[in-house]
Amino acid sequence: MSIFSKIAEGEIPSYKCAENEEFYAFLDINPMVKGHTLVIPRREVDYIFDMEDDELARFEVFAKKVAVAIKAAFPCVKVGQAVLGLEVPHAHIHLIPMQSEKDMNFANSKMSLSAEEMKEIAEKIYKEFSK
Repeated sequence: MSIFSKIAEGEIPSYKCAENEEFYAFLDINPMVKGHTLVIPRREVDYIFDMEDDELARFEVFAKKVAVAIKAAFPCVKVGQAVLGLEVPHAHIHLIPMQSEKDMNFANSKMSLSAEEMKEIAEKIYKEFSK
């Protein structure tokens, strides 16, 4: 079982931003900017393009709803989407609030936020997602 599966199951704590029966969104613990969120399928699948077409479509629609919530909680020009997937063997989408394209550079230094800040960020996104 991957670390992301354990997070989705609640075995490992996370800062939940959104969820439904199929998908789960939580804050990246090494965010590039405030609001940097990971979206995962609850079903463990390593590579996003190994997902069935209909599941992938639902995954993207769920990610879109999370992105809308992020943009409402953290006003930005756009919410960028990146799919990398080499560091954890579980399909995931990075959603990153952007003021410029530089915000999507994964070589940038990561932020260090307190647990309280992370909790507040996740709650803001969850509140917007739940509207």
